[in-house]
Amino acid sequence: MENKKKRIVVKVGTNVMTNKDNRILGPVLKHLVEQISELYEEDIMTVLVSSGSAIAGKEILGEINIQDPSKRRQVFSSVGQPRMMRHYYSIFHDYGMRCAQVLATKRDFSPGIHRENMINCYESLLSEGIIPIANEDDAVSVTMSMFSDNDELASLVAELIGADSLIILSDTDGLYTGHPDDDDSEKLNKVQVDQNVEKYVQQSDKGEGEGRGGMESKIKIAKETAAKNIPTYIANGKRPNVILDIMRGKPVGTKFTS
Repeated sequence: MENKKKRIVVKVGTNVMTNKDNRILGPVLKHLVEQISELYEEDIMTVLVSSGSAIAGKEILGEINIQDPSKRRQVFSSVGQPRMMRHYYSIFHDYGMRCAQVLATKRDFSPGIHRENMINCYESLLSEGIIPIANEDDAVSVTMSMFSDNDELASLVAELIGADSLIILSDTDGLYTGHPDDDDSEKLNKVQVDQNVEKYVQQSDKGEGEGRGGMESKIKIAKETAAKNIPTYIANGKRPNVILDIMRGKPVGTKFTS
């Protein structure tokens, strides 16, 4: 019987892939795919959970007249999603790889036919060596069917496919005992699920631009995922080779374990 390849889920946040003007950074996406490609050569399959569709939509549309936040998100995300996939398709193609889009709402992970369909989809794509790129189906995902953020989506996908690790990429190097810029603040390399690290989260945590997930959310998701025996990392997505370094056991980011 063929050995099952190692699987990881990598979630990349909006702040990782954009500059201060909220423009998508092509080189960041390229380096992300470059690392996924290298892992692929080592028989490690990656599922990528990618933010950025709302920002990409704003790049195309500029300002719009719709004031309702939910409807604005639907419009920006619907327009931006094809743009993000075009970015990814082109870059993966340059590395001789194939990718696929998998959109979902929270109800798709509930027990039943929707969940079975999701499992079949991911298993089929991974068996063919195709990199699934997951995102929330913002066009129809509202109120009860919304994820709290893409960190939650990444956690659910990790559980769904039996991932060996979840890596949450943000614009910080991990969890610190204070503000990352403070001289007396230290990065926590390892956290266990029963540790009270929530006290270190700054009240000024504003989340991620057009995204919804700040550090408080990341800690919650990291603990929940680690409790399911899926080691989870919070790390800086703009750090060179961050994914490769984590997979090779270097003390990068903050690792959450059970």
